Amino acid sequence: MAKQFMVTIAENLNVTNRIIGAAFKDKDEKPIRTMLEGILKAEPDWVDINLGPARKNGAELMPWVVDIVQSMTELPIVLDTTNTDAIEAGLQRVKKPALINSISCRPERYEVLLPMAAKYNAYWVGLMWGPTGMARDANERAELTTELLLKAQELGIDAEMAFIDPIITPVNIQQDQLMNNLEFIEMLPDIVEAIQPGHMTKSTNGVSNVSNGNPEHLRPILNRVYLSMLQKKGMYSSIVDAFDPEMFALCKGERMWFADLVFGVMDGKEYDYSTMKKEEVDVVKTAKVVLGHSLFSASWLDL
Repeated sequence: MAKQFMVTIAENLNVTNRIIGAAFKDKDEKPIRTMLEGILKAEPDWVDINLGPARKNGAELMPWVVDIVQSMTELPIVLDTTNTDAIEAGLQRVKKPALINSISCRPERYEVLLPMAAKYNAYWVGLMWGPTGMARDANERAELTTELLLKAQELGIDAEMAFIDPIITPVNIQQDQLMNNLEFIEMLPDIVEAIQPGHMTKSTNGVSNVSNGNPEHLRPILNRVYLSMLQKKGMYSSIVDAFDPEMFALCKGERMWFADLVFGVMDGKEYDYSTMKKEEVDVVKTAKVVLGHSLFSASWLDL
């Protein structure tokens, strides 16, 4: 049976957002609080603070933003930056165990951040990126996961503290990687069982990457269809746009007619378009494109 819900991580406090990026730079609280008010209306489970590289003042900026968020909500926080000093500064300030996003399978990264996770009792995202780059298939993702979990175990970190991110790629560039991710997520419980029996490692993803480079009007349905596919395979959580109510509804196990259509395509069910509403046909067509059953083109909904 497919998993009926996903834990939601709101992605919107992000330096790549022009308004939020400027607010971070100027240390202007008002746009951050306004954005957070909108985020909280969606009732996410986590709030992500994405500072990007934050090379100059990350260690000062991260706790400042953490304080703003914690003044408005008791939700746990994701610390999202490549600046390890900023990560530690955030870990020192949070009131609840934070989630470190992310720790790739490269010694220069995990040898610094996994000890931090142990010291501050933090959750951590294991990114499927190794010494030679992104994992090429499900087996390489399994190898990287095993290495990271074993390193964490050496530090006394329980497997339950890990969120594994397989890395979502654009459908129009690396469709085969999307299939590898589905295979890997299905394998993940067995990988963890072999390392730490009786425990469960979580999983997460930045699902909107699937639609990068596609026309704007096609991005929402691509995101929602692939989210449903990950949901079927047991994905634990997803980093999503708090201002996309359809995505949040799917994560919360609502709009199951949509998910059921995607699940049906995955199971090989055939559909008669003449008996279906256009929005249902669009879901089925998109699922077939993502799975590689139909040729990808920017006009697949019109064919």
